[in-house]
Amino acid sequence: VIYTTNYDRNLELAYEIYGRDYVKVANARDVAQARQGVTHIVKFHGDFDEDSSLVLTETDYLDRLSFNSPLDVRFRSDALGSTILFIGYSLSDPNIRLLLHRLWQTWHRSGYEKDRPPSFIFMTSRNPVEEAVLGRWGISVVVGEIDEPQAALVDFLSRLAEMVGDGAEPGETTHEGTVVRQRAIETVRSRGS
Repeated sequence: VIYTTNYDRNLELAYEIYGRDYVKVANARDVAQARQGVTHIVKFHGDFDEDSSLVLTETDYLDRLSFNSPLDVRFRSDALGSTILFIGYSLSDPNIRLLLHRLWQTWHRSGYEKDRPPSFIFMTSRNPVEEAVLGRWGISVVVGEIDEPQAALVDFLSRLAEMVGDGAEPGETTHEGTVVRQRAIETVRSRGS
C-alpha cells in the first residue's frame, strides 16, 4: 500500500510506465471495491480526477481532523498491523501529525506497545526537533547519506531495493512475504543507526 498526500497522477503514471498493476483509492467506494493482490495507491488528500475528494482549504483540513473518513479508517487499520516507511513526510501537515499521534496513543494505551510493528521515516537531513517528536511516537528516523535531497532519496531506495530484492533467496521459504518484509525492516533499521 502506498499512501500519498499528492493530488497528481505521478505514482499511477510510474506504475503504468513500468507495467505494474495498481488500484487507485480516493473515496469510500474505492476502499470497498479495491481488489486484493495489487498495490493500492491511496490518495489521502484527494485526487485531481475527483474534485469532491480534494483536501485543499483550511476547512477541508479541519473537517479531516475528526479522522472518521474511510481513508482515515483504512490508514489506521494498515498502520496498526504493518511496518510503515514514510517518505516526504513533514511535521508541517497537521492532519498527518495528529493522526500519527493518535496511533501512538492507541498503542500506548493498549498495553501492547511492544508488539507494535516498526515505523520509519526517511529524512534528507537531520532535524533534532522532528527526530525527538517522531521518536516519542515510536517512529525511527533514517537520514540520507547524500547532501542533495533527491539523490539521497534515490540512493536510499536503491539500497533498500538491492537489500530486499524481488523475494526470498534461493532455499528460503516465505509466508506472504515475511522474509522480504523482515529483510526490509532490517535494512531500514541499519540505515537509521
